[in-house]
Amino acid sequence: MEDLNYLREQINEIDEELVELFKKRMSVVFNVAHYKIENHMEVLDNSRENQIINKHLKNVEDKALQNYLKEFLQDLMSISRESQKEILSKVSCNCKVDEDSEFKVGFQGVPASFSHQAVNEYFGDNVKSEHFKSFKDIFEAVQKGDIKYGVLPIENSSTGGISEVYDLMREYGFYIVGEKCVKVDHNLMGIENAEICDINEVYSHTQGFLQCKEFFDIHDDWRLIPYFNTAKSAEYVSKENLKNKACVASKKAAEFYGLKILKENINYNSNNYTRFIIIGKKEKSDVNCDKISVILSISHKVGALYKILKHFSDNNLNMMKIESRPIVGKSWQYFFYIDFQGNILNENTRSALKTIEEESLYYKFLGNYKGEVS
Repeated sequence: MEDLNYLREQINEIDEELVELFKKRMSVVFNVAHYKIENHMEVLDNSRENQIINKHLKNVEDKALQNYLKEFLQDLMSISRESQKEILSKVSCNCKVDEDSEFKVGFQGVPASFSHQAVNEYFGDNVKSEHFKSFKDIFEAVQKGDIKYGVLPIENSSTGGISEVYDLMREYGFYIVGEKCVKVDHNLMGIENAEICDINEVYSHTQGFLQCKEFFDIHDDWRLIPYFNTAKSAEYVSKENLKNKACVASKKAAEFYGLKILKENINYNSNNYTRFIIIGKKEKSDVNCDKISVILSISHKVGALYKILKHFSDNNLNMMKIESRPIVGKSWQYFFYIDFQGNILNENTRSALKTIEEESLYYKFLGNYKGEVS
């Protein structure tokens, strides 16, 4: 019988060869992962894995050894899959820390606005941010490279979609790379020595007025003056320093601009949220992304929309939202903005998107990102 130390030495030599082959294999796995990222492919390919295992099992006659080999190959492939998923996850679709530590984020309004709150909640309090006067200014800044990302309100749970942002998304062709939902509580506020009986003018964004409609119906003698946004309204009332002027804004805005809250929580929906999207020039997606947005237009024929929407059901994809916007120059024809649950690395998702694109007159993929609305 051979000496045990000699046998162990042989195993050690074989193990060293296996380690080198393992390192070489994982290097190829790394390249495969990046190929799958670029081509929006799934990590798992069951048919290929089974084919490879069966191929190697044919080279082993010993049935007992076949079982061990099968287990070995399955474990090896499992390691490869987990490695690929880790690589894919680093291509973050909802990155709180960007690869560029010096990037800047833009939002509409002024400090202490709900948009500013969304920036800080998504990226963290230390992110460099810049505020802009209008939604379009943010898109222009992203276009020029002055900011890397823009944070924009897209929908409110009480009043619905914000049409201007939908239109700008189509016009500029940027991607949605993230989503943030912010709880919105509106408050009536004025200068320190004001009381509700002094008020005859109120400033706010139109969305603020709409979300507080029931409160203002009671005070129908007040003049409601649309302003840039809620925080900008707070800034204006603070600067004017007049007892008759009030605004609708957040408690944070009241604190920031030194105003007194005259009436808390005047929005009629206590479950009032605004959904913000994070936009950028480049698409970002990974295995953790679970929401997809697209824009499309279809022929003005009976059943055309039904045929498009049927692809979601056929591929077991949950459509979360559909919003229509008129096509300028084509009366009674529309662009459809659609959100649905899915990941472009999954075969059924890619199949649905491919067919939808082929059947649409106009189609634009807006992004695959991590959603906060389920």
